[in-house]
Amino acid sequence: MCGIVGFIGNEEASPILLDGLSRLEYRGYDSAGLAVYGQEQGVQVVKAKGRLKGLSDLTQGGATVHGSLGVGHTRWATHGAPSDINSHPQVSESGRFAVVHNGIIENYVEIREFLQSKGVTFVSQTDTEVVAQLLEYYYRGGLLDAVNKTLNRIRGAYALGIICADHPDMLIAVRQDSPLIIGRGECFHMLASDVTAVIKYTREVSYLDDGEIAILTRDGVEVRDRYRQVVEKAVSHVDWEVSAAEKGGYEHFMAKEIMEQPEAFRKTVFPRIKDGHVLLDELEFTPEYLKDMDKLYIIACGSSYHVGMVAKYNLEKLLRKPVEVTLASEFRYCDPIVSERTLALVISQSGETIDTLAAMREAKRLGARVLAIVNVVGSTIAREADDVLYTWAGPEIAVATTKAYSTQLALTYLIGLHFAEVMGAISPESYARIVSELLLLPTKMESILEQRDSIQYFASLYFNHPSIFFIGRNVDYAVGLEGSLKLKEISYIHSEAYAAGELKHGTISLIEPGTLVVALGSYAPLFEKTMSNVVEVKSRGADVLGLTTGTLYDAMVKTVDHAMAVPETHPMLLPSLDVLPLQLFAYYVALQRGCDIDKPRNLAKSVTVE
Repeated sequence: MCGIVGFIGNEEASPILLDGLSRLEYRGYDSAGLAVYGQEQGVQVVKAKGRLKGLSDLTQGGATVHGSLGVGHTRWATHGAPSDINSHPQVSESGRFAVVHNGIIENYVEIREFLQSKGVTFVSQTDTEVVAQLLEYYYRGGLLDAVNKTLNRIRGAYALGIICADHPDMLIAVRQDSPLIIGRGECFHMLASDVTAVIKYTREVSYLDDGEIAILTRDGVEVRDRYRQVVEKAVSHVDWEVSAAEKGGYEHFMAKEIMEQPEAFRKTVFPRIKDGHVLLDELEFTPEYLKDMDKLYIIACGSSYHVGMVAKYNLEKLLRKPVEVTLASEFRYCDPIVSERTLALVISQSGETIDTLAAMREAKRLGARVLAIVNVVGSTIAREADDVLYTWAGPEIAVATTKAYSTQLALTYLIGLHFAEVMGAISPESYARIVSELLLLPTKMESILEQRDSIQYFASLYFNHPSIFFIGRNVDYAVGLEGSLKLKEISYIHSEAYAAGELKHGTISLIEPGTLVVALGSYAPLFEKTMSNVVEVKSRGADVLGLTTGTLYDAMVKTVDHAMAVPETHPMLLPSLDVLPLQLFAYYVALQRGCDIDKPRNLAKSVTVE
């Protein structure tokens, strides 16, 4: 969940580390720190609770901390409250070792007690300090020997960056169930938890696998596997521009990424449609396999899970196969019924989400075939899945996802259409209609975004509500889940989404005069039923903001207080349009409330710890 940057080269490390950390701020953090080795000063450590600017000011932009080897870190507190002492890097008692760490050392209490029995004094409450102290305990002059012995002792998920004052020509990187990449340059090398931290300096990167150790020097990189054998790592070229990770004139990354969605949708969909047919050249699913498939599991977390909820409605209609959507964090523990005839669709923006990764591995262990939807090329889920489809959405910096949701959703449409055609489960006429509407969606998305001023007006009316409910039926309910999540993520307003038909089963007791209900009524077959539920909440004093299509707009405004409309499209594709007003509404509500939209409290972009 935190950010790691490391550098070894011939330049001053501190400004580069600070710049890299600034590009990882979107991951979420509550403190930051640097450890830099200088020939005269040794290992210098500077840490500060709060935003990265505090650390930058403390070091005058890195100008006061000299040396060409160092590591930097932005931390979300897990073990120990946010403080200067608990910030990373953590150092050994002698100050010889400095360590930055993402993840959790599960047996840190046992190791801490062991080291304390040997006379070691701890200064922080973190699990990370045991790594630094354990390195010191095992150190006899051989850095790699101490690292190996330490790794044999610790358990958990971790990405580690390690420097040692006795070895100023080496930067050590270690990965186990937490992402870490190596940036390769001329006369310098870098490590980072995300490629955005290194893209300004190099486009050539390698992705570490679990159990691997990388030894970075100024002249090269050596990687060893879990058996400590040297392995050759593939080098990938990152082809997106640095500007893609910058605001480009927008006040927030979230605003920029909302506006990028039509183009992101085009990049995901258009290259995969030729002559009116969906072509997924990356996949090889035979008619026999698909017809014999007993179940399709969709496994995901957060917004990706909400994509799965939409996909369930669509895939079951298209394929006439049972689809079960499961939270990745629950999948391993629900004793899932999986066979060799089961297909697991795993969805993750980062491709490193720890719960999703663990669930995918469990599905594979039980015999399922795994098809992954991810954004990050070379990520762990992408490498370990049997099949993978990339969203090609480019970097998403805001913590609250927008374009990743839209492009993941787009790929579920393509998967459904492709599978249905292979199986012969859809008529040519229906197939052609959906494909033609699919190609029109980006233009219709743009037309919605052009009307954002009206949505900002609605936000100005309702931004001070303490609790907001979203209701809808079928795909409207599924989209409502995402709209509610967006609102609570960035505005901190309590918000819940309910299937509208469930109101009478308890939820309606929460409706009182002045409560805001966002009613989604774009799914025409159930529009009248949804409006009946709207009448129920209106009769109890609720204010209702509606969302529907242009055709149904006149009918909706007779009942609700205000309404937003999206263009008509095929019912299966409506979620791609419906979500945009809800994203904008959440954004403008948060803006009215003065919230830190790109870096909401307590949240991180990539959840890499359980």
